[in-house]
Amino acid sequence: MKLFTFKTKITLLAVFVFLVNNTTVHAQKVVKDTVLIITDSIKPNGEKNYRAGWGILIPEYAKLQYAGSMGFLSLGGGWDYGKRKQWETDLFMGFLPHYSTSKNKITFTLKQNYIPWKLDVGSKFMIEPLTTGLYLNTIWGRDFWVKELEKYPNSYYAFSSKIRINVFVGQRITYKFNEDREIFKSATFFYEVSTNDLYLLSAVNNSYLKPKDYLVLSLGLKVQMF
Repeated sequence: MKLFTFKTKITLLAVFVFLVNNTTVHAQKVVKDTVLIITDSIKPNGEKNYRAGWGILIPEYAKLQYAGSMGFLSLGGGWDYGKRKQWETDLFMGFLPHYSTSKNKITFTLKQNYIPWKLDVGSKFMIEPLTTGLYLNTIWGRDFWVKELEKYPNSYYAFSSKIRINVFVGQRITYKFNEDREIFKSATFFYEVSTNDLYLLSAVNNSYLKPKDYLVLSLGLKVQMF
């Protein structure tokens, strides 16, 4: 007596082929999905995408700035964007040592930069012949106010002592590191000449003031990470 008839063998073979085919398709899908997941975490140039999802909030560069009416020394970071990375938004925290007061002071700055041109000089250097923009600066402490205090006569102080509006122009030179570096992409040295609303008003109302009285020179370093 035969254990399997010819018809039963054909049926079992068909089931086996179906199961093998279905398993293969599923395996291909799993592999494909896995490749997509891996690909999504890698940029086109092969660099790992550390800034996916909420990671986009991580600053793309760090900056250190000396002077500029935002503190003796300010440290911060920011983001560059636009087709040519011509826009930058910076956030700074600055330190102002005590001079006429008994306490040190902390400042906070929100800065918007515009860089219209970028000129490559060889393979390692880039010059930005013009940078410009504006920034808002505030100083921490009870001795400063946004709205004039009641103890002063009306309009005694026409400006807030806590917030300054600044404008600037400057230039930059950038050195590009090797492309295979994992941390730093480039380092940029820059200088800026700035002034603020209070200084400008003083310059208009007092003709004896010279540019050195209402213009401020600042120096800085930018390190690109992403």
